[in-house]
Amino acid sequence: MAGHGAPHSSENKGVALLIAVLALFLAIAETAAKSAQTEALSANIEGANLWSFFQARTIRQTTVRTAAEAAALAPGDATAAQIQRWTATAARWESEPETGEGRRELTTRARAAEARRDRAMERYHMFEYASASFQVGIVVASASIITGVALLLWGGMGLGLLGVGLAALGFFAPGLIHL
Repeated sequence: MAGHGAPHSSENKGVALLIAVLALFLAIAETAAKSAQTEALSANIEGANLWSFFQARTIRQTTVRTAAEAAALAPGDATAAQIQRWTATAARWESEPETGEGRRELTTRARAAEARRDRAMERYHMFEYASASFQVGIVVASASIITGVALLLWGGMGLGLLGVGLAALGFFAPGLIHL
C-alpha cells in the first residue's frame, strides 16, 4: 500500500507547489493593483484640482476683462493706464509659462494628470484580471487534488499562465488590450 500512495503523493506535492506559485503571483498582482489604484486616485485628484484652478483663473480673467471693457466705455472712471494693466493681467492669466499657472499651462497639466490617471486605471484593471485568473487557477488546481482529474491540473496551470500574461500587460503595456 505504501508503494501505491507514493506516486499520488508526488503529484500532490507538484500541485501544492503550483498552488503556492499561483498564490505568490496573486499577492504580487494584488499589490500592483492596489498601487495602480492609488496612483489613479492621486492623478484624478490632481487633475480635478488643476481644472478647478483653471476655472478660477477663467472667472478672474473674465472679471478683469469685463472691468477693462466697461472702463473703456465710460472714460473718466478709470485711467488708460488702469485699463492697460487690467488687459495685461488678463493676457498673463491666459498664458504664464514661467509659473505654469496660466490657463494654457493649467490645461496642459490637467490633461497630463488625466492621462496618468487613465494609464493607472488600465494597469489596475489588468492586475485585477490577473488576480482573478490566479484565484480561479488556485481553485481549479485544488480541485485536481480532490478529484484526481489531471485535466483540472492543466486548467489551473493554463489559468496561471493567463494570469502571468495579464500581469505582464499590467506592468509593460496596460493599454494594449481592453477587456
